[in-house]
Amino acid sequence: MPEKINRSWWPDLLAVAAFVALTVALARGHLLTLDQQVADWSFAQHDQRQVYWTARVFNYLGQGAQVLMPVAAILTFVWWRRTRSIRVALPFVAAFVLTYFTIGPAKVFFDRAAPRFPLENRAMLFNPDASGTLSVSYPSGHVANSLVWYAVIAILLVGVLGRALTGRENFLVRVLPVAIVFVTTVYTGFHWITDSIAGLLLGVVLARLIERTPWDRIPLGPLEKREP
Repeated sequence: MPEKINRSWWPDLLAVAAFVALTVALARGHLLTLDQQVADWSFAQHDQRQVYWTARVFNYLGQGAQVLMPVAAILTFVWWRRTRSIRVALPFVAAFVLTYFTIGPAKVFFDRAAPRFPLENRAMLFNPDASGTLSVSYPSGHVANSLVWYAVIAILLVGVLGRALTGRENFLVRVLPVAIVFVTTVYTGFHWITDSIAGLLLGVVLARLIERTPWDRIPLGPLEKREP
């Protein structure tokens, strides 16, 4: 199913190492000033209402449940109609399970407030004063989800189109939306810039795991016998 990717594990290991290093630095109080400076600059730009609301709209490109999952589900259904094979659903299921059991728990565990949280120490990890939806800022789910789900969408498009994506198509599907989500997430003040960097690193690992999996060779047991 997936197009060829760099099978080396070094990019994955480097992304994990960078995520750990960034997390440790933040937990020790480093980079918090940078986060605050970027957030202050972003908030200062919000009086440009037209730009701000344009960024808010484009930020929906990273909405997993509202945008990315429905798009992936539609493509999965279209591909299934052509093949009648349950295998076409595997990338979707894998993305859902991976994101649910990694991104969500990480956000709860690190207990970091969002930039809008009304506290002086809101940038710190393991914030005892943070609670509720304002305590799930690290890592950015928007950025991580966009990397994972656009990787799945690219896999599904290959199946639906019956050909590999061109370099331009890969850029439009895999790179541009993630870049837009990264910038708008920081600009709108929904996340600290290090939240988005962490989401990028985590998303790279999860997306590459999905891409490197040989979905067409995974044993399906009784379900496999139902395939045409």
